[in-house]
Amino acid sequence: MTDNQNCDIIKQYTAAGEFAKYYSRVVLKCKFYNCLKYYSVKGMFSLSDRKEIILACKEGMKNLTDELEQLKTVRRPAVSEKIKIARGFGDLSENAEYDEAKKEQAEVEERILVLEDILKYARVIGDDEKQEGVVGLGSKVELLDIEFDETFEYSIVSTIEADPDNDKISIESPVGKSLIGKKANDIVKVEIPHGVVEYKILSVSFIDN
Repeated sequence: MTDNQNCDIIKQYTAAGEFAKYYSRVVLKCKFYNCLKYYSVKGMFSLSDRKEIILACKEGMKNLTDELEQLKTVRRPAVSEKIKIARGFGDLSENAEYDEAKKEQAEVEERILVLEDILKYARVIGDDEKQEGVVGLGSKVELLDIEFDETFEYSIVSTIEADPDNDKISIESPVGKSLIGKKANDIVKVEIPHGVVEYKILSVSFIDN
């Protein structure tokens, strides 16, 4: 592996908490336990154990609410129309359009159930739960990559809100975990598959809410 390839992998890993390109998270509806379980590359947790989901910012709550509304008012009717049209193509046993539409309908309904359960338990972290100058959920952190002499700014959010492409990393990711409780000027080390990355924390502030 070349130095450039290794550098690219390190950047992906530290930005996303897991490999951004290969990262996947499966949300599974547990019929037998009546709870949600969230599986990630690094492990899983259950809503039934947590009682609530704490989000980093109001934007995260709004995004979930907006997605649910869009699924109910736009996607659900659109898929129903696809099924109606596909039925008109004839024999359902050999109707690819019908099968595809039914599959899409199942995915939409599953996502609706997941979002409804998330929103039932979700709340935004309160200002009284944050510590000035200390990295935690809802923090915005400016970091210096010591080896490459590059600076980055990340927001520390819940797994549900994580969006590596927009510099929002999960509090449960390797980078997120290594930063929790740290302050400006602290040096943190993050273990990755190809070694260790060292960061210096330049500043800690709160995400705009």
